[in-house]
Amino acid sequence: MKLFHQEPKSKLASTDLCVLFAFEGDALRLPPGIELTRYALEGFKGEFREVRACDVVEGPAKRVLVVGLGKQVAFDVERVRRVAAVSVQRAEGLSCATCSLFVDPAFVRAAQAQEIGAESLGRALAEGALLGAYTWQAGKSKPKVAKLQSTSIVSGRGLANGIESGIVLAAACAFARDLQNEPANRLTPRDMAAAAEALVKRGRIACTIHDEKALKQMKAGLLLGVAAGSSEPPRLIHLVYKPKGKSKGRIALVGKGLTFDSGGISIKPAGKMDEMRFDMSGGAAVLGVFHALRSLDVRYEVHGLVGATENMPDGRATKPGDIHVAMDGTTVEVLNTDAEGRLVLADLLCYAKSRVKPDAMIDLATLTGAVVVALGHEMAGMFASKESLERELRAAGEDTGERLWPLPLLDVHKDAMKGTFADLKNISGGDLGAGSSAGA
Repeated sequence: MKLFHQEPKSKLASTDLCVLFAFEGDALRLPPGIELTRYALEGFKGEFREVRACDVVEGPAKRVLVVGLGKQVAFDVERVRRVAAVSVQRAEGLSCATCSLFVDPAFVRAAQAQEIGAESLGRALAEGALLGAYTWQAGKSKPKVAKLQSTSIVSGRGLANGIESGIVLAAACAFARDLQNEPANRLTPRDMAAAAEALVKRGRIACTIHDEKALKQMKAGLLLGVAAGSSEPPRLIHLVYKPKGKSKGRIALVGKGLTFDSGGISIKPAGKMDEMRFDMSGGAAVLGVFHALRSLDVRYEVHGLVGATENMPDGRATKPGDIHVAMDGTTVEVLNTDAEGRLVLADLLCYAKSRVKPDAMIDLATLTGAVVVALGHEMAGMFASKESLERELRAAGEDTGERLWPLPLLDVHKDAMKGTFADLKNISGGDLGAGSSAGA
């Protein structure tokens, strides 16, 4: 689906579906030239995500879809994304080829009253519409062709910059989703490395791929230990973005790239094991950042590190009780081979510390189900070493709808990871609890 911005005129451009947004209890404002039947909106309350499709009596739109925004006091950017997503999904369901999201001045004023600027509003509308229309059809022999071909956001000029950046960010998110959705036989560590190399943009983004031989020279024993049971060789991906002007600092983004995680010798239950293709989601997010950086002018030097490998059971695979040596010389006793993500990340963090020397490191991983037990699916656990970084990341999470919640890192959690036969072990005792904090 193509998305573009259109400034309002005296008459709305012809469209299959005109989407209007209404707050709970507010009277609906129709665009110039559109008339509905007298009882078209009878009983419509404007509750959040409530929808009403209406045929048009007169005007340039064939149909009108009214989508509820809920109460104004509860209005935020995430609600904007969600109603935009609902709008395009309903447009697809109604077999519309074109759709217009009409943003009247009252909508903008309400956003400003909740301290949502025009740029943020435009970005959220674009992100919601494009990601709401996202589907993955690459695995089908006869992919389904979307009926909705184009959507316009009809609004004042103030939203234009936000819409433009929203298109860039949604494309980056769709790119990451495409990587996630590919099954493990079609996205191997080498395929993930190739996807990273394809992001190179001369003068802005560079990419280095470290193969198995290079990893052995680096003494990346933890990453190699995880990879030992797979016939697919591992890769360490290192992407670098440099700003046009003077850099304000250096940031390292570190992603877990397990293209398939069987659990290794400590094998997982069969149920939903197919979903272990998604264990590379942290790495996909890092690559998605660089997809966006090709079009954005970010004033920091950004390094993206991804450890791409499989975790498989094999005669060469790491066995429970084996000891491996990290890149910095720390020895680790592997008590459970399914706690492999932290091993991969540990070598990547060692690499970042010694070779990149960043001002801040942020690692992203589908690391442990213990976080889901603690927080559910609407928030990600965050372990921050500095309060300032924690505040910045939480604020970014609120702005993007990717909410984070801080979890503790105490000395007792570090003590729980001390090894019996090595410096560390890769899991804490099952009776201690706090598996998320111990792993972190």
